[in-house]
Amino acid sequence: MKRKNIILIIVLIGIVATILFINAKKPVRIDSSTAPDVTVTPTSSNDRTAVLAKKAAHYSKAKEFIAPSGFINTAPFKLSDLVGKKVVLIDFWTYSCINCQRTIPYLNAWYQKYKDSGLVIVGVHTPEFDFEKDKSNVVAAVQKAGIQYPVVMDNNMGTWNAYSNQYWPHEYLIDIDGYVVHDHIGEGDYAATEKVIQSALQERNTVLGLTAPIPTGTVDPSNAIALNDNGVQSPETYFGAERNEYLGNGVQGKIENQTLTIPSATQNNTLYLDGTWNFQYQYAETVSPISHIQYSYNAKHVYMVASAKSPVTLKLTLDGKPYKTITVQANQLYDLVDGSSYGAHILQIEVDGAGLDAYTFTFG
Repeated sequence: MKRKNIILIIVLIGIVATILFINAKKPVRIDSSTAPDVTVTPTSSNDRTAVLAKKAAHYSKAKEFIAPSGFINTAPFKLSDLVGKKVVLIDFWTYSCINCQRTIPYLNAWYQKYKDSGLVIVGVHTPEFDFEKDKSNVVAAVQKAGIQYPVVMDNNMGTWNAYSNQYWPHEYLIDIDGYVVHDHIGEGDYAATEKVIQSALQERNTVLGLTAPIPTGTVDPSNAIALNDNGVQSPETYFGAERNEYLGNGVQGKIENQTLTIPSATQNNTLYLDGTWNFQYQYAETVSPISHIQYSYNAKHVYMVASAKSPVTLKLTLDGKPYKTITVQANQLYDLVDGSSYGAHILQIEVDGAGLDAYTFTFG
């Protein structure tokens, strides 16, 4: 065989080996609609052997809570305290996230519907911003949202990292045997998730020899807000230097004071500021007594994560017409525009007062 051909074969073998190695390292997401049915009705303890073998082949074991920063609505506990006794739905969330807020009505409804049937919901609160590490802020948000299920504070992202999580919200359903049998990223598909909850609870009944019927049907919370993903054409837009790539009239990624003027010609989905702003890692703070914000967006709703050391007034103009006035002080998500339909609009904000910390615009 010629030397050239031998070298070519060696190179091809190396490429194939590399591909196989990379694929082996990729995280695997189990789609419950195509995963094999591993829930069976055992007639004796020995029958569980085959079931557990199938689960071990197709699912991952749930991870323990890592170095919790605090507990809300509950005394301290471990996930291992529940495995073998309950079905657990873990929800990774953070309180200023609008996607998380829109998911909570379903979580609250599931908790009320299934808590007596063996379901425990655990909200793992992993903060995006530093103010979300403050327990008093989280407690206030839990009470405002009507959350009664346990919340575990994950300020150091230990549990987040244990699950290799990347999203808010992200639900993981853990069955009676401690396996993650279903997970869902973001909003939507609530009926599908509820169906898997019912199946896991029915399996729990079988394993524990319980006879109480599992509730059927799907919840329909009256306070749920429907989202049309196709109607939202604007990205989440950050003010802080860490991620202000949509800043249109300033230096991006710099922690410094900048004095800015909104240009006459602007672009859609781009943040424009007027006045002097103190750019910090997570937010931009108004320095001038009067400042302005302009953003051309395409959506139905506009939200803003913000806070202020003392009350600051925002005067909103929508498409050139006065819209409303709001006061900002608490560290939270503010509902700026509650539109009637999806579409393109120009939002202008006059900020009356220094000390507004603006974190992000989000859309719905």
